[in-house]
Formats: sequence, C-alpha cells, structure tokens
Amino acid sequence: MGKFFVSIVKVIVAVVIINLLASFVYTRFDLTEDKRYTLSEPAVEVAQKFETPVIVDVLLDGNIPAEFSKLKAETIQLLESFASKNSNIKYNLVDPLEDSENPQETVAQLQALGLQPANVTVEENGKVSNELVFPWAMVNFNDQTVKVPLLKNKLGSKAEDRINNSVQQLEYAFADAFTKLSIEEKKSVAVIKGNGELDDIFIADYLTTIRDYYNIGAITLDSVATNSQNVLNQLKGFDLAIIAKPTEAFTDQEKYIMDQYIVQGGKSIWMVDQVNMEMDSIYAGGGEAIAVPRDLNLKDLFFKYGVRINPVLVNDLYFTQIVLASGEGNDSQYNPLPWLYYPMVFSQNNHPINTNIESVRLQFTSPMDVLENDYRKTILLQSSPLSKTDGIPRVVSLDMINQQPDRETYTNGNLPLAVLIEGNFTSMYKNRVKPLKLQNTLEEGPENKMIVISDGDVIKNQLRNGRPLELGYDKWTNSFYGNKEFLVNSTNYLLDNTGLINIRNKKVSIPLLDVKKIAKQKTKWQLVNIGFPVVLTLLFGLFFSYYRKRKFTA
Repeated sequence: MGKFFVSIVKVIVAVVIINLLASFVYTRFDLTEDKRYTLSEPAVEVAQKFETPVIVDVLLDGNIPAEFSKLKAETIQLLESFASKNSNIKYNLVDPLEDSENPQETVAQLQALGLQPANVTVEENGKVSNELVFPWAMVNFNDQTVKVPLLKNKLGSKAEDRINNSVQQLEYAFADAFTKLSIEEKKSVAVIKGNGELDDIFIADYLTTIRDYYNIGAITLDSVATNSQNVLNQLKGFDLAIIAKPTEAFTDQEKYIMDQYIVQGGKSIWMVDQVNMEMDSIYAGGGEAIAVPRDLNLKDLFFKYGVRINPVLVNDLYFTQIVLASGEGNDSQYNPLPWLYYPMVFSQNNHPINTNIESVRLQFTSPMDVLENDYRKTILLQSSPLSKTDGIPRVVSLDMINQQPDRETYTNGNLPLAVLIEGNFTSMYKNRVKPLKLQNTLEEGPENKMIVISDGDVIKNQLRNGRPLELGYDKWTNSFYGNKEFLVNSTNYLLDNTGLINIRNKKVSIPLLDVKKIAKQKTKWQLVNIGFPVVLTLLFGLFFSYYRKRKFTA
C-alpha cells in the first residue's frame, strides 16, 4: 500500500514540475484535421508588424444563442493564436446591450456605426423567441478603428453552414483588418474616364471601400489625341485601372495607351456591356425597348488575351427580381417579379476571389468565349446550368414576366461571365503598325493579371435621395448580393503581393450538435452524464473496499 501512495506522490510532483516548466515555455499544438488554429504565414507577417497594443473588442459576450457561442469560441481561439505571435494583440469580450437603460437607443447607435444586428430565432423547450445579436469585432489601433463582421450569412444557409462559412472567413477578416491598420504605403487605383463610363456617384460605395487600402485617382483618355505620352506616363503611376461600363467606343490611340499600360505591368478590371439595354429604357418606352449591340472597339484587345464577349443576352432561370408598381395613387402596390435577364450567379468557390461569397447580381449580361492561348484563365463567375442565350437585336418587354419560360430550352448553361487572365502579356500591336508614337514601348511584358466581366452594372450602386447605397443592396426588394465582396476581392487579388487573400481558400469544418436530437434525447444524456460518473465512483469504492479486506485478511 505504501508503494501505491509513493507512486501517487511521484505523479503529482511530475505534473507540478511540468506545469511550472510550461509557464516559462509557451507552445500550442493544433490537432484539428483542418488546421484551423494554425495561422497562415501572410497572416502571421501582418500581425507581427504592430509594436504597440492592438485592442480587439468582440461584441459577443452575454447570453447569446448556441450557434453564436460556437462562433464566439472560434473567434477567441483565433485571437489567441494571433496573440501567440504578437503579444501586443489583445482582446476584450463586450456585451453591447449590457446595463443599457434604453436598449432600443443603443441598438440604433450601433446601427448608425454600421454594425447591423442579426435577428435570431431561438427555440428552447418548445418556446420560440427572437433575439438581437451583434456579431462584430472592433479592431482598435492608435486612433483608428476597423469593423470586422464575424457572421457570414449566405442565401439559404442552414445554421451549421452559416457557422462554417463564418469561421472559414475569420482568419482572413482579422488579417485584412490588421492590414488596413498597418498600411504604410498605399498602392494606387485609377478610374478611367472619357468613354462614357459610370459617374462617380454610381461607383461611390466601391471606391469608399477600397479607399482603406489604396489611393484613388482619375485618368481621362480624352487628351490621348493631343498628348498621348503624358497620358500614358500618368497612367503608369497607378497600379490598377478600373474601367466601369464604358458606353462610347475606344479610339485606336486610346486602345494602344491601355495596351501599353497592361503590357508594362498595369493591372486592370474591365466591366463592359456588349449589349445596349437598360431598365430605364424599358420604363421610358412604355414597357419595352430594343436591345442592340454596343461596339466599344475592344474585341481585338480581349481576343488577344483569350476572351470574346458575345453580343447576346443571358437568359437565366436562376434570376433576381425587379419591382413593378400596380394600381394608382394611394392604392399603388409594389410587387417583386422575376426578371430572367438579371441572373443570380452563385460562386463555384474555385478561387480566393469567389470563395465563400454571396451570390452576385448581374444585369443584361453577355456570355464570353474562353479561347485557347498561352495565358492562364480562371472562370470566376458563370451562369446557372439552367440558362441560355437570346440573340439581338430583339424587343425586350415587361410582358415576358407573364409568360411561363419553357424549361426544355434552357440547355446551354454554365456560360462564362467573369474571367481572370494571368501570364506574361504580349502587346496586341506586336508586329503591327502602331496608331501613334510612344516612348519606351514594350511588345513582351512581365507577369501580369487582368479581369474581364461582361456586365458594366456589376459595380453600380443604387441611390436614395441622391446618396449612394451599399453596393450589392437592392432597395426595391431589400435584398443583398455579393457584388461588393466580389469586386473588392478581385481588386485585392490583383494588387496583393503577400498572398494574404489566399487565406480565403482555407477550408474548415465545425461539427455542430443536432438541435432536434438534443430536444428528443435531452433526458437520456442528462442521466448518462450525471448517473454514469456516480455509478463508476460507487463501483470503484466497492472494488477498493473489497481489495483492502482481501489483502489485510489474507
């Protein structure tokens, strides 16, 4: 018996020594299959830049529903991983509604800051209640604050999918926030003007969002004819060019300027309509308008890089809605109705740009042919399998809302709508007569990237009372789409030299408890969890008593 107690003492001493040593030597072991607690190298690099405290306020404290408790735990684990790489990163748990004398006023103040709550339906013991939760974090550094959305809510997601989507984007969301706070020298983005592009107010939300990362300026191509070299020199001062829905054809001189900008390393995002059609034209035309081709004189430029935008319209059974008024005066009603020329495009999750994003809304878009050449091409967006093309010219009428589409004709689906092109770009004017003389031109360029999207309205935000709304929000149907995230991700990918955006490809899987099974088997598992340890203790006591009697009576 004495030897038994000596062994127990040795074990206790060993445990104490190990704990003392562990307090001096800190390490973590990630035993999860998906390595979700192992930070990516780009995330570690950006976290280690801070030499003074960064305080993260996580607004998930207090009594919150079970699924958000899981999100809270995963957020804390991630922040502890960041803190293990830089002790200046600290976090606090905050209940935004705690000790609030006027909760409604507090909610309004939080919403005014852009912190939208999640309305959660909670069912417990047969009772259903609604609770407001603010799934946000506020990252504070010096006098700057960056908001981090913790909840990733996608259309049609179940509770388990919603938490998986949210946890999957956590590392990138915080790394992105740390990047915004630590940027010392911003890259530059040029908004191209002069060919009937969208006015600034219609791309205001996109520009406001990327302003956290980049400097923004405008370049007008009107003066190419008189001072082409100066225009090219100014354009080369920018790292990325945004071409947002041009409506007037590019001259050969303007096209050569853009060609040289691209060949010499300038990134670009082209958002172009190959078909001239607008909802405003239909409304102004008494419910119908004629869709005709739009010639932008860019076919040969895109063809050189391996894509061709066809002058037809995509008709998709996975559609978004438009709102039409019926009745007159005070009796008017606004009804959301299907519109087959406004595709709802779901991501294939095949690239960091489109991974885990909400569906994107396109308007009067056209399909692209992806051609074989030396460039690497990735289809970022494509129509649904149940889509087809409608040729033009054609009359587009609101009467199509009342017509039942023939599902059997929707066989030409999965049409490319946005394509990423990468490679060592070659000038389309190689071995050709140049439309003007420029200094230091190149015919073979370095590794480069560009994105072509066959819809100019993908970047267009709506207005309310003359003020821009959030990109991707439709005020008529009160729906949110993923246009903003898609374009911001596209911009960051083109200009990211650190590989930070590749974190978005990280896959995690969070197993959650089945709520129905919990309700059905609650009593059973309560008895198991409470009764089994008691029974095990009694059996051990009986065995130990029997062992002692037998040993000392022998």
